[in-house]
Amino acid sequence: MLTKFETKSNRVKGLSFHSKRPWILASLHSGVIQLWDYRMGTLIDRFDEHDGPVRGVHFHKSQPLFVSGGDDYKIKVWNYKLHRCLFTLLGHLDYIRTVQFHHEYPWIVSASDDQTIRIWNWQSRTCISVLTGHNHYVMCASFHPKEDLVVSASLDQTVRVWDIGALRKKTVSPADDILRLSQMNTDLFGGVDAVVKYVLEGHDRGVNWASFHPTLPLIVSGADDRQVKLWRMNDTKAWEVDTLRGHMNNVSCVMFHAKQDIIVSNSEDKSIRVWDVTKRTGVQTFRREHDRFWILASHPEMNLLAAGHDSGMLVFKLERERPAFAVSGDSLFYAKDRFLRFFEFSTQRDTQVIPIRRPGTTTLNQSPRTLSYSPTENAVVICSDVDGGSYELYVIPRDSITRGDAVPEAKRGVGGSAVFVARNRFAVLDKSSNQVLVKNLKNEVVKKSSLPIAADAIFYAGTGNLLCRTEDRVVIFDLQQRLVLGELQTPFIKYVIWSNDMESVALLSKHAIIIASKKLVHQCTLHETIRVKSGAWDDNGVFIYTTLNHIKYCLPNGDSGIIRTLNVPIYITKISGNTIFCLDRDGKNRAIVIDATEYIFKLSLLKKRYENVMSMIKNSQLCGQAMIAYLQQKGFPEVALHFVKDERTRFNLALESGNIQIAVASAKEIDEKDHWYRLGVEALRQGNAGIVEYAYQRTKNFERLSFLYLITGNMEKLSKMLRIAEVKNDVMGQFHNALYLGDVRERVKILKNAGHLPLAYATAKIHGLEDVVEHLAAELGDDIPSLPEGKKPSLLMPPAPIMCGGDWPLLRVMKGIFEGGLDNMGRGGADEDEEAADGDWGEELDVVDLDGLQNGDVSAILEDGEAAEENEEEGGWDLEDLELPPEADTPRASVSARSSVFVAPTPGMPVSQIWIQRSSLAAEHAAAGNFDTAMRLLNRQLGIKNFAPLKSMFLDLYSGSHSYLRAISSTPVISLAVEQGME
Repeated sequence: MLTKFETKSNRVKGLSFHSKRPWILASLHSGVIQLWDYRMGTLIDRFDEHDGPVRGVHFHKSQPLFVSGGDDYKIKVWNYKLHRCLFTLLGHLDYIRTVQFHHEYPWIVSASDDQTIRIWNWQSRTCISVLTGHNHYVMCASFHPKEDLVVSASLDQTVRVWDIGALRKKTVSPADDILRLSQMNTDLFGGVDAVVKYVLEGHDRGVNWASFHPTLPLIVSGADDRQVKLWRMNDTKAWEVDTLRGHMNNVSCVMFHAKQDIIVSNSEDKSIRVWDVTKRTGVQTFRREHDRFWILASHPEMNLLAAGHDSGMLVFKLERERPAFAVSGDSLFYAKDRFLRFFEFSTQRDTQVIPIRRPGTTTLNQSPRTLSYSPTENAVVICSDVDGGSYELYVIPRDSITRGDAVPEAKRGVGGSAVFVARNRFAVLDKSSNQVLVKNLKNEVVKKSSLPIAADAIFYAGTGNLLCRTEDRVVIFDLQQRLVLGELQTPFIKYVIWSNDMESVALLSKHAIIIASKKLVHQCTLHETIRVKSGAWDDNGVFIYTTLNHIKYCLPNGDSGIIRTLNVPIYITKISGNTIFCLDRDGKNRAIVIDATEYIFKLSLLKKRYENVMSMIKNSQLCGQAMIAYLQQKGFPEVALHFVKDERTRFNLALESGNIQIAVASAKEIDEKDHWYRLGVEALRQGNAGIVEYAYQRTKNFERLSFLYLITGNMEKLSKMLRIAEVKNDVMGQFHNALYLGDVRERVKILKNAGHLPLAYATAKIHGLEDVVEHLAAELGDDIPSLPEGKKPSLLMPPAPIMCGGDWPLLRVMKGIFEGGLDNMGRGGADEDEEAADGDWGEELDVVDLDGLQNGDVSAILEDGEAAEENEEEGGWDLEDLELPPEADTPRASVSARSSVFVAPTPGMPVSQIWIQRSSLAAEHAAAGNFDTAMRLLNRQLGIKNFAPLKSMFLDLYSGSHSYLRAISSTPVISLAVEQGME
């Protein structure tokens, strides 16, 4: 048993698989219905409207519906998309044991302890037939998958088969007038919609379950007499075929497997048993220690089963479905059914080669597990779990692939793993002695090697090398030298896939992929939430792998992504260009064409193949938030910029890449305060004062605007900011601007207008404004404040600007590989963005609105013309002198002027460097500050080894031969070497 999923809960009484999605319903004894995703192992939803245990549950085949029946005598039909119960069907008088949708008609069949079976129409929400005849509890009832039959099992020790053909004709088929008349009579006097076709008697106690075979005229039943009975039926009768004995307690549930000739049954003896239908013998038994089993479910299309027990439920498979295969060049050898088959990738020709199983060995979990191929000898070693681990060696005649002739008997042996390690040698793992036996094609041992670790499997790792696996690590072992070539700590590894050049290896565990070099040097690890199934390397060195529901890629640096989704799991055999060759679970070869653009693009970025990147950008439709985020994360925001049309994303990318032009254009489109503020921050970082000014104007951030004018020394604009604060009646803004300007009269005026006469008087008195002092003294009268005597006041003035205005000079740098090539592409063209920025920069300042002025519209203050006239007409402030000077920076100038790049002078050779070149005197080297070469010269010339006593001399020489010049306060001290002849 291969357990795929398990839950812990109250006793599970009902189970149902969804036909398409990886979902299973579990109804509990507590009254809760759980909806699980068994692939992801997550609880999707729960439904708990039933009062008491829910014993039956079933998914509809095509509609988003399921039905449930419980001990509250209610049948409920639910819509799982709406997460609610649609309606309730009432009619049963006792516990409801099972419910089931019909595969074609809008019917539900239910079995109840009221000794009846009811058939309901869920569309009309009515009961259309009641099947009476059992004289004890009816434990289960189900429709035949194809015919108009119902089978039921009861504690009256019988299994009954009901013919519902008349019901179908009555309710589904079109009827003429005569039939309608007969139906009316039937409705009046009792009908024969469903009649008993067969009564199967043979069990000694109550029958708990009965079910039809999906294709054959067979019925299987399980009862409290601990027996499983197999029945056959024809058109006229049904009879018992055989009895399967082995259970030690009541048989709870029994059914045919959907795809194999086996019967699966479970029991209150805490076991699940598997029986062979043809041989009618037990094949396997699975036991739990403390949990009785109550219910079974079989997936309608996949090889999955589910069983409910006292403490939960489990989803499982009876055997592995992964086909054993080996790839060699253009050839694929794989095992399917009882044959070894050959597939040629180039021609897609599939050929049956040889039979590979002895008669009578077909049992569960004994199909081939691994396959190793030697192309030079045309030999195959197939390993399986037969006899605890064994192998079979086949040497295939060269022409048998085409002719299909019989081949000599296979050579067999016992071993945990077997792989070819040379053209005519294969290695077999002997777990008991922890040895590798190297054998020839005659199956004779030619060499034995003890392994350095207790390996439980071996894999091919190049000629003469083996990769040995333990629970927590893998080791590469050289069989010739008997040396360990590499070792790596890993999770439990299931599969090993080597690259075409044998330089890299992918180690696949249940939920992880480890990429390593041929010496097992770790490169990256990738974790998955669901099972990793297979993988292969493509020609570009990218590892392509599959999970249960995706094809994915893994780049050498560990980046990964989804290529496409899968409906069913596949096993990749080879990748050729954009085609993935694979095997499905039925052993059929398939070819899937994929779009490799995304991972080739990322690989080109990783490998710095920028020509390929340019070409793909121009010719491909690469888009999506994931690609943009990837480019951003990897440090290529300027590339991501050319994929984006959303203005907000373009703005963010433009700021990240330092592209002020595009950022301005996007900010104008968005026109939000936060974006203007961020633009101002980035422009300030780049020293682009014009853009900073414009951003602050757009956000009406007058405090920052004033500070910007202060630090750039723009006193003229700062004085205009003082007038703007006056218009806005912003007293603090006025005072700050007056302080920045050193305008004492204005400060006194502001203090006076604000009612702070003593403070205004003190300010005027200290700064010697006698005319203002007299006027204020008259207003203050006797309240003139006393000022300290004998101290000479000094005027507080801001420092005079030394380097006024202007943008910072930019050094000329080489354009990035993308900038030139992408300038004229799409929306990212620099010219277009510049035009957009240029066109709006001046225009934005032309709009004048007096209301806007009162609301803080700085552009109105910084413009001339109509605004002044309007203000004069309305008796407003006289602002004629606030005209913006024509030479002032505008956004156009600020953006475009950056193209006239400052060319820095080429630095010459420092004087101290010239001293070293010209002299071999240690003193001059020390004076230049190059103490290392000075000590080497002294060591070579005088043999000095201890230089500690000379340290102070070296320092004195260095400091005495340099002078230090302090320039402006914002620059570091300049060190100048003093040359001979300087005065």
